[in-house]
Amino acid sequence: MDFRIMGMDSPLFSTLQHMMDTSEDTDKSYNAPTRTFVRDAKAMAATPADVKEHPNSYVFVIDMPGLKSGDIKVQVEDDNVLTISGERKREEDKEGAKYVRMERRVGKFMRKFVLPENANTDSISAVCQDGVLTVTVEKLPPPAPKKPKTIEVKIA
Repeated sequence: MDFRIMGMDSPLFSTLQHMMDTSEDTDKSYNAPTRTFVRDAKAMAATPADVKEHPNSYVFVIDMPGLKSGDIKVQVEDDNVLTISGERKREEDKEGAKYVRMERRVGKFMRKFVLPENANTDSISAVCQDGVLTVTVEKLPPPAPKKPKTIEVKIA
């Protein structure tokens, strides 16, 4: 709302106008997602994955076309979040060459998975072969069944 249009150009109304404008800007920036959040959300949406459960492990399979093993990160965050990420950059143009069509995906690849309680985060392996990344997370052995505790009965 602009008070000056209505003929209210006193300093008090100008101050109120400025306060209202500032609060609207603050609300917009506070509720707006950050660039990092938007970039990561797009990367996660564009990175399909297969997850398989085996008797002794969980296996995550993700296509990482054109990435070398040094371009891929496999990390465990917050003790139970498996994060797989990488970034594919556009090849530099050779002198005199220009793109006629660009369809291959470039940019950040990322997926995050919350691991189940029986995942052994100390035993994770990752192999990238032919552009396919396979991450294997071993399962913890099931806890041994508790034996009943025998209490000695004393005669008083």
